[in-house]
Amino acid sequence: MSATDLSPGELRLLLAVERTGSFTAAAGDRGLTQSAVSHAVRVCERKIGAVLFERGRSGARVTKAGHRVLVHARQILRQLDLLVAEARGAAAGTLTGPLRIAAFRSAAAHLLPVALDRLTAEHPGLSPKVLIVPELGRGTAGEVADGRADVAIATLAEDSPPPSGLVAGELLREPYLLVHPAGHREPRGFPLIDWAENCSSYTRAWWARQDWLPEATVDVADDGVVLSMVAQGIGMAILPKLSLMTTPPSVTVTPLGDNGPTRRIVYVATHATAQSLAVRQLVTELRAAAKPHTMA
Repeated sequence: MSATDLSPGELRLLLAVERTGSFTAAAGDRGLTQSAVSHAVRVCERKIGAVLFERGRSGARVTKAGHRVLVHARQILRQLDLLVAEARGAAAGTLTGPLRIAAFRSAAAHLLPVALDRLTAEHPGLSPKVLIVPELGRGTAGEVADGRADVAIATLAEDSPPPSGLVAGELLREPYLLVHPAGHREPRGFPLIDWAENCSSYTRAWWARQDWLPEATVDVADDGVVLSMVAQGIGMAILPKLSLMTTPPSVTVTPLGDNGPTRRIVYVATHATAQSLAVRQLVTELRAAAKPHTMA
């Protein structure tokens, strides 16, 4: 036996064990007995030649080998779904089925609605599913790499390649801007407010060169909270343009000049899903939605 003998049903069973955390729960999920699930997992492990789950009183915990298998399982099953959906769509002249999108908050709030409105108006059988993921650690691209999303809207440094095994294409490049409470002659004297996602090295390098920019004294959850705190007069902040689509009247926005930092926003997909019609159509609509926000 070899791993090539694994069936889609076996892959779905392995994912059910991961999702539920135990063989017993997976049995209920799949309509099987616990012994049938245990036997099926052992068969899969023999085919692959590695232990996929550590068994214990607390349930089934995925091993390192199991994690890699489950990543490929999600991607393989998604490709099978796309095979059917795109074949039927080609025959009927339609585009149907789920489209799984991972996006960080400001992109989901200001780019996706316009793009998805156009996309679903043209293809009403398409069912977008949006997952909001902070751009921390592996961020939105990690959801694609793990097979949980078909495409991600992510940030990527100027000369950085996409994560291994993925492809990326630029959607827009936007400026960072100084935001501060309105009506103050010396806005740069305010404390600096920052947020966890605003930690990319390509903006931090610019920050480090600014003598007038103090160390952040307030750290908050996201850019929306930053803007709200600036509006309350608590401090100033450096925010990307996309985060400033709805700016309160109590906030003043000031450009940082031609040498100010920028944020590069890209789409990320696997080589296979990047070729799917749904992802290609979404990218087209995202680029159209991004044009008003793109730097000249």
